[in-house]
Amino acid sequence: MSARPIDEPHRASSQLELLFDLTFVVAVAGVTAQLAHSVADGHGLTGLVPFLQVFFSIWWAWMNFTWFASSYDTDDVPYRLLTMVQMAGVLVLAAGVPAAAAHSDFGIITLGYVIMRIGLVAQWLRAGLEDPARRRTAMRYAAGIGLVTAGWMLRVPLAEAGLLPSFSGLLIFICLDVLELAVPRWAERAGPTAWHPHHIAERYGLFTIILLGESVLAASRGVEEALETGEIGGHFVVIAGCGLVLLFALWWLYFLVDAGKGLSDRRHRCFLWGYGHYGIFAALAALGAGLEAVVGQTGHGVEVSTPALGYAVAVPVCVFLTLLWAVHALVAAETVIRLAAVLGGVTLILLLPLATPQIGMAAVVAAITGLCVVLVAVTITTAAAGAGRGRTQPSADRSRR
Repeated sequence: MSARPIDEPHRASSQLELLFDLTFVVAVAGVTAQLAHSVADGHGLTGLVPFLQVFFSIWWAWMNFTWFASSYDTDDVPYRLLTMVQMAGVLVLAAGVPAAAAHSDFGIITLGYVIMRIGLVAQWLRAGLEDPARRRTAMRYAAGIGLVTAGWMLRVPLAEAGLLPSFSGLLIFICLDVLELAVPRWAERAGPTAWHPHHIAERYGLFTIILLGESVLAASRGVEEALETGEIGGHFVVIAGCGLVLLFALWWLYFLVDAGKGLSDRRHRCFLWGYGHYGIFAALAALGAGLEAVVGQTGHGVEVSTPALGYAVAVPVCVFLTLLWAVHALVAAETVIRLAAVLGGVTLILLLPLATPQIGMAAVVAAITGLCVVLVAVTITTAAAGAGRGRTQPSADRSRR
């Protein structure tokens, strides 16, 4: 197991990586559905904390494997078997999502997470043994991941035995999350791993598409609920159609920038870029839950005020737009998405749900969608104008000479 070249041409995701991603579809679908039920029942804020906790486990497990595979994808038998162990852990984690969301019971989720981490630690140990040049880095990864995993394993029995104060659950979770985030930074101080920038950009793009697909799936569940009531009208058509256009607009914005080139030129910003995607990914998953609740309410009443439903769509969109600008600004020489346009759009989107009692939910969703479409149009126009100036500038310089 030797490190792959960081400038390997035509590096693309392997079939094993694509299969690995599919197992996360199940986990993301489960956590999105639970948040949608919480929003529809009027407990969106209560369900938000378990959602963010479970989603962190999903995202972190995916991200750790993704960066490891970018450096050490040997695709031999041991590598495949250990990756499949991690896939099995994802499915166990997905099975524990309902209990975690409904009763804050993280036992099954912790079991699945530990299974995933065992597979990843074994991969790092193998890399340390077979790649002498990066042995210290690999062993640091293995030790750091192993110690934090032991902390997760201890947390559950101590909580069940009543040895931890009731208020400490979230605090301990945050502390362990911080330690998880610190492990890569600490390990890389011994020497950087050989991750491939264009491969990483593609992997993040694929996971973005998976989350957009989950939003489509979540919205379709809302459509099914509405169809069961038989009370389908114009508002339903507007909300369902605008929800789809909204997802198209967010997809367009995300893929306007080639992150691979930016990561290649600014490898030192990889941590901020990668960690910033937690908010982007969580926002897309939460948007799917919001769309499911909004679409479903057109067919039957739900125990939640309409402004709250509006914010279930507006807030994830605003988080996505803001963090998307931030991660692009980290690696792009010149940001295609203008900060002024993002701030203006976010401000208007956050104000729109307040008008729900006057204009209705369909109009609010349509207006949010319209603002995102306008942002896409403005961004495309700005990018085209910038490209035009770049093409004409050399000729102008030559004429002056």
